[in-house]
Amino acid sequence: MITAAREAQEIATVAAEGGAERMLALAADVTREEDCARVVEATLSRFGRLDILVNNAGRGMKYVSERFLTEPTRFWEVRPDVFRMVIDTNVNGPFLMARAALGPMLRARWGRIVNVSMNRETMRRAGFSPYGPSKAALESETAIWAQDLAGTGVTVNAVLPGGATATGMIPDSVSERLRAALLQPEVMVPPLLWLASPKSDGVTGKRVIANRWSDEGAAPSGNAVEDAGWTPATA
Repeated sequence: MITAAREAQEIATVAAEGGAERMLALAADVTREEDCARVVEATLSRFGRLDILVNNAGRGMKYVSERFLTEPTRFWEVRPDVFRMVIDTNVNGPFLMARAALGPMLRARWGRIVNVSMNRETMRRAGFSPYGPSKAALESETAIWAQDLAGTGVTVNAVLPGGATATGMIPDSVSERLRAALLQPEVMVPPLLWLASPKSDGVTGKRVIANRWSDEGAAPSGNAVEDAGWTPATA
């Protein structure tokens, strides 16, 4: 597996957790086309193939304000450079990485693109611009890319925790009471493994909600899988 991150501390942390024999950690910025191409080239050089892309790179609301959970910032109060950074990372980054990675997948006629999304409620939440709009755009990308790739053997899906999660996007200033209510990142592992496996062949254009996950057979049960984007309005 190859993992890429822009910040040195992120690279060191992931490399230590993954183990050098199984993982290659690279410094890369998903907003730069040349970096995305370099990550793909390194993957092919190291492993000879590229099967799965997880678009997990993201910038969240802490870049707008460390107090975003308790003191919402209205959209016109967001600095334009921060707005651009979040959109560039969360919307343009997945596009550039998917575009770079798609060639080997199409040649193999099998591949997985998994975009990390979030609750629809957060996309509508007051004070969550530009993070909410960026993830709404990513869900649209998921739905459209899945249709564009129909019949190729490459699927595109989104996966989300199902609630606020204890990641680096949560500022250190969050109270212990709020922190105790957060989901743990490990909740994402079972649905990600399923999406990466042949068990999910034919499943595309969906959003998988991790905290609803129950995989008791070849496919998840319950209400863990929905269509990506918004459900079409009915007359």
